[in-house]
Amino acid sequence: MATKPTEPVTILSLRKLSLGTAEPQVKEPKTFTVEDAVETIGFGRFHIALFLIMGSTGVVEAMEIMLIAVVSPVIRCEWQLENWQVALVTTILLISFLWGAYFSLLTSFAPSYIWFVFLRTMVGCGVSGHSQGLIIKTEFLPTKYRGYMLPLSQVFWLAGSLLIIGLASVIIPTIGWRWLIRVASIPGIILIVAFKFIPESARFNVSTGNTRAALATLERVAKMNRSVMPEGKLVEPVLEKRGRFADLLDAKYLRTTLQIWVIWLGISFAYYGVILASAELLERDLVCGSKSDSAVVVTGGDSGESQSPCYCHMFAPSDYRTMIISTIGEIALNPLNILGINFLGRRLSLSITMGCTALFFLLLNICTSSAGLIGFLFMLRALVAANFNTVYIYTAEVYPTTMRALGMGTSGSLCRIGAMVAPFISQVLMSASILGALCLFSSVCVVCAISAFTLPIETKGRALQQIK
Repeated sequence: MATKPTEPVTILSLRKLSLGTAEPQVKEPKTFTVEDAVETIGFGRFHIALFLIMGSTGVVEAMEIMLIAVVSPVIRCEWQLENWQVALVTTILLISFLWGAYFSLLTSFAPSYIWFVFLRTMVGCGVSGHSQGLIIKTEFLPTKYRGYMLPLSQVFWLAGSLLIIGLASVIIPTIGWRWLIRVASIPGIILIVAFKFIPESARFNVSTGNTRAALATLERVAKMNRSVMPEGKLVEPVLEKRGRFADLLDAKYLRTTLQIWVIWLGISFAYYGVILASAELLERDLVCGSKSDSAVVVTGGDSGESQSPCYCHMFAPSDYRTMIISTIGEIALNPLNILGINFLGRRLSLSITMGCTALFFLLLNICTSSAGLIGFLFMLRALVAANFNTVYIYTAEVYPTTMRALGMGTSGSLCRIGAMVAPFISQVLMSASILGALCLFSSVCVVCAISAFTLPIETKGRALQQIK
């Protein structure tokens, strides 16, 4: 008796069963990173408010630096100071830019040079806040806006410089330099109150595992900008350890770090050198090797000692006008600087402006008219400001989030070293040899130009990195 085959029927039935009941597909949840959120939210009202508040730190810092330049002739004469003593005041101020704003006000009550130096040591509201402000602005700005918005921060520095020069031209001849310092301390005190509106870096929070705080910050930014957050869950690799100083010297970043340090040191040396040298050239009238007829030699008094090298030469209205014109140069190259940064790249743009800076330092050796001197100083201020713009952007972009603040902080420390040396070249060496001082400034700029051109990493158009 034949048996009924069952195998084909079983196969067909299984095939029908498999076709009729498809296996459910598990959908992966959507996720996004801080970089995705920043790009999705875009540019808006939050960034404008952040730009204004953090940019104001540049106003305060510029006022403190230019304050020394406009007050130096007065205290040099009043206290019969030598060149190195005037330079020491500036150096002490730059060393101590980490303390607090209120001591700036107390400086106006200094009864003597020793007290003046001590109280200026306690001043320092601007520089640290200015550097941190640039880091925060960099982290919250979408990639395509960084090359445009960060150079515009120079407008705030310009505003602070022009403000203190304008105030000095009115206050010093009328009620004295002490009142100028009192008035100049007001913006720094007001700025301290405004800092409470600045959020913590979302990238920093998420890198340390505090995703909730980072999400709250990003939602606040999106709400202010009237924008939307990306769909999904905020994720980011949690770092087991934060950036260390040794990471800057890791094989991946060693060459970049060393060259950035050289550039920062040289740029600050040139920048503060230009500011102080312009004041020195105007005060002493050293153009073409001549000194002003109005200079008054201060003698040592009844002691019969030899004459002091101090010359009492107060700034005339024309000197203040020259300082204002040369200071305006700080934004003269901003359009070209923005174009260079975004089209030529950070490295090539910086090497070009540093090379031009070296050239114009040498041109100051030429015996020329007052208009020629103003033109040279104008271009120098424009170039050194462009240098700072570019190196700030490059340094903030080249390091990952865990190392960014550390990289900016160590670069800022080298910046202070360059700034501390500059007064002794601009206010001491220049009195002995203008050619030697200007050639030294030019040589340093050439070294920086070469270092910028040979940087191993180009950051143009590159998203900010979260981890190494």
